Amino acid sequence: MTRRVAVVGGGSSGLACIKCCLDEGLEPVCFESSNDIGGLWRFKENPEPDRASIYHSVIINTSKEMMTFSDFPIPGHFPNFMHNSLIMDYFRMYADHFQLTKHIRFNTRVLQVKQRNDFSHSGQWDVETENKDGKKEKHIFDAVMICIGHHCHPNLPLHDFPGIDTFEGKYFHSRDYKTPEEWRNKKVVVIGIGNSGADIAVELSRVTKQLYLSTRRGAWILNRVWDNGLPIDLSSNRVLTFQRKIIPFNILCSLGEKRLNRQFDHSLYNLKPKHRLFSQHPTLNDELPNRILSGTIQVKPNICRFQGSSVEFDDGSVVEDVDLVVFATGYRFSFPFLASHVVSVSENKTSLYKYVFPPELDRPTLAIIGLVQPLGAIMPISEMQARWATRVFKGCIKLPSVAAMLKDIQRKQETMAKRYVTSQRHTIQVDYVSYMDEIAELVGVRPSILKLLLTDPRLGLNLILGPATPYQYRLRGPRKWAGARQAILTQWARVAQPMQTRPCDEPKAKRSPKWPLILSTAAVCLAAYVYRNDLSALLQDPTALLDRIKVYLPAQ
Repeated sequence: MTRRVAVVGGGSSGLACIKCCLDEGLEPVCFESSNDIGGLWRFKENPEPDRASIYHSVIINTSKEMMTFSDFPIPGHFPNFMHNSLIMDYFRMYADHFQLTKHIRFNTRVLQVKQRNDFSHSGQWDVETENKDGKKEKHIFDAVMICIGHHCHPNLPLHDFPGIDTFEGKYFHSRDYKTPEEWRNKKVVVIGIGNSGADIAVELSRVTKQLYLSTRRGAWILNRVWDNGLPIDLSSNRVLTFQRKIIPFNILCSLGEKRLNRQFDHSLYNLKPKHRLFSQHPTLNDELPNRILSGTIQVKPNICRFQGSSVEFDDGSVVEDVDLVVFATGYRFSFPFLASHVVSVSENKTSLYKYVFPPELDRPTLAIIGLVQPLGAIMPISEMQARWATRVFKGCIKLPSVAAMLKDIQRKQETMAKRYVTSQRHTIQVDYVSYMDEIAELVGVRPSILKLLLTDPRLGLNLILGPATPYQYRLRGPRKWAGARQAILTQWARVAQPMQTRPCDEPKAKRSPKWPLILSTAAVCLAAYVYRNDLSALLQDPTALLDRIKVYLPAQ
């Protein structure tokens, strides 16, 4: 009998879960409280309670090749950094291609997810839902995947701002911000210098009389546009990941900070924080320095108090006649339909094995998908978590003992506390490549790079020196994809395609075979050393070995 899986939420993580369930022969039923897919990325003029909400101009901070699902590349003509409407177009293409929508029950809210009385034996769950007409239903599922994200409940810490109740202007959380026109020629204060705070400050500063950006700690500012005009996240490769493991943390931070200060001096711009570069989730914004330089944004310290229409900052400065305050102060996550003994959340902290499985359940039939804050894209991570979870549900993968899982959780919490400044936004941080490799190893899909250097040097070098795109995790193992190799080898063409809108007559430099030859030879030698114990059979027929290698060397 087919095992039924409840998927709570129809955003990017929910879509990945539906597809992974189908891949593994499971029967998914997705409950989506709204009338459409997309979750966070679906723009709505009026925010809905307990749902993520974005502003009209939002453009994602991760480039298309890094955020794509691993077996469905984003079309080449799409821009590298996509507007939220294009992200929705991609999700619809993905859902249509894999026929996911028919498994979604729209306008259906999950009221309760509860273990059945025989849970220790069956691992089953009672799920109660309510549709838009108020009709309630109870269902029985063999497993549950929760995909509601962590941008649902705005964190509005009004108690930290004395006198806010006397403020004569308007204030709201950043989730309620939509467009800037209403605030033309007004004075606005934005509190918070995360990605949303910086983006909203920049956009408002184009129309406001003056924009004040208030930050307690400051921030290191990275650009989306990096070396040679390429997206910054395409520099995230395995060489860089290896360097981060062997170079001392302080030295690594110093090198990065020096690089960022060459772009603009963070002290000069009043942005330099006390913490190190890699001790906080980075803020990506190409325009903020320009707006500060042009005077349309003034960087201010934390707010001391409100009084009428005035705002006083910690340095004693006062701004009069403030019309609007935007609290870009992050979000809280919770699971109101789950009992606290199943998954407890306190101050944005919860204990999950690899950020997915509650460690102390009798049966591993509940998975939390997408509850991470990656230094990179969330979509491939949710997909990888879903691939792992569905194979655990099937019994193909066994989780370790409770003690081992709790030890892993504690180790991750200690590592995070040691690295990051204390903040609610730093409770679910993961590094993209390291975390993807960690889960991929459990699923059996982590690419065998050393082996590829011997058998397919061109591909192996792309995996080492090129961006760690999600296609790498479809080269081998369960649910491998025949198009993965080609997707990797053509990824740079898709990066370039949307920018090729004007013919350039510059002569192309003649490509020298020297470097490809050197790199190919080095790769073969390295692989030969690693697999030196298995070379005897190959060396018995050196002509065949030479023929295999010639395929990957530059053409004469």
